[in-house]
Amino acid sequence: MFSNLTPVVKNLLIANVIFFIGSRLLPGLYIYLPAFYPDSPNFYIWQLITYMFMHADIGHIFFNMFSMLMFGPILEQTLGSKRFLNFFLICGLGALVLHFSVDAINIYQATGHLFPLKSGVSLENAGAFLQPIYRTPILGASGSVFGILLGFAYLYPNMRLMLLFPPIPIRAKYLVGGLIVIELYMIITKSGGNIAHMAHIGGALFAFLLMKLWGIRKGY
Repeated sequence: MFSNLTPVVKNLLIANVIFFIGSRLLPGLYIYLPAFYPDSPNFYIWQLITYMFMHADIGHIFFNMFSMLMFGPILEQTLGSKRFLNFFLICGLGALVLHFSVDAINIYQATGHLFPLKSGVSLENAGAFLQPIYRTPILGASGSVFGILLGFAYLYPNMRLMLLFPPIPIRAKYLVGGLIVIELYMIITKSGGNIAHMAHIGGALFAFLLMKLWGIRKGY
């Protein structure tokens, strides 16, 4: 498993672990490094990148790093290291775009402004409704990881993978397709707690768009 690590995947794994350990030792980093809505007083421009390396707990980082470890090296070998790094970052940014777009729609419907605080608009009447948007950041590599999963299924749709639970084989296109259906179900039913399902869809969507933009042929 680790003997097949490619350079960018290896460095991304190391960076995520360093950020996770650092955030455990310095909890205040959770104010500065996850991504807050751009109108929030806690928003900083660097969060557009640093949020991809922050994780809420051990389960969060384990799932993302395990997925990157399983699917990232093959994708990096296919795309090349430089393009794979761009792919990872752009999918992460795409996840933010879709996630914040939904937040912006909710804020606009409540206040008539996309950035009410910067426009000097009081949030008193809609404060309780908008409070989670302004105070709860998005964090994690999940958007980028969903992009990697989509990219893998796009290039190798019929590759057979072995599930852990239950231990049965499944083609990549069905595994990733099933995950996307679950994410859409969670969005429609508004379930899944504090998980940013829209960001997952955003990462997968931007991965698909990148494959088309770069002229990469779909696998069979």
